[in-house]
Amino acid sequence: MTVSLDGKIALVTGGGSGVGAAIALKLAEQGARVVISGRRQNVLEETAAKSERIVPIVADVTDEASSRSLFEQISADVGELDIAVANAGAAESAPFHRIDLQAWKSQIDLNLTGVFMTYHHALPGMMKRNNGRLIAIASTAGLKGYPYVSAYTAAKHGVVGLTRSLALELAKTRITVNAICPGFTDTPLLERSLETIMEKTGKSRDEAVAALAATNPQKRLIQPDEIAQIVLWLCGPHSGSFTGQAISISGGEV
Repeated sequence: MTVSLDGKIALVTGGGSGVGAAIALKLAEQGARVVISGRRQNVLEETAAKSERIVPIVADVTDEASSRSLFEQISADVGELDIAVANAGAAESAPFHRIDLQAWKSQIDLNLTGVFMTYHHALPGMMKRNNGRLIAIASTAGLKGYPYVSAYTAAKHGVVGLTRSLALELAKTRITVNAICPGFTDTPLLERSLETIMEKTGKSRDEAVAALAATNPQKRLIQPDEIAQIVLWLCGPHSGSFTGQAISISGGEV
């Protein structure tokens, strides 16, 4: 897919690796100036080195001061955002009865509050120009339940609800708000799930991969570039009436 993003400025949180890196590189490839944020400077710099259009900024989207500073720096050094992709997130697996309050808050902060912060700080500039794209990378866990990831699932359901509500608030503007909900995706973050399966079941790594892929009716893992392509379309000129949606990329999983 080719979508001209010349002159556009985008932010991808958690943009140093995995899905975030794929999105950042795809947007940059189409002409956007892309800021990637995250907590690991070395990872951000490795991805930024792949495109002269990518700018790395270390930030923690769960921390209000850090998030505010990120957006202030973008405004001062790069320009006003046209696109904000709230991608940062991670899943921790545990039976519900073993989740303590700290673990619960950690999952809510990273997977839901980080999206709130990104939307909250990106929106004022978009409203001034009456134009913009807010996109959250959620999960099929935002559409259904999964065992042993109840905190993560609750957070991702929150992302979908937040996205739908904000889209209605902004329906009379030219700002769209959407969530993308991938199934199990072939990224470094998937390793935690694989390790848990191997530890709990004694399966080999290949067997663990097959077990996760089995949740997808196409019997495969989602590829990061498939998600990046959807983000690209949502940023393009023909997606203006597409808002408040939770787009499942899951091979038909329901």
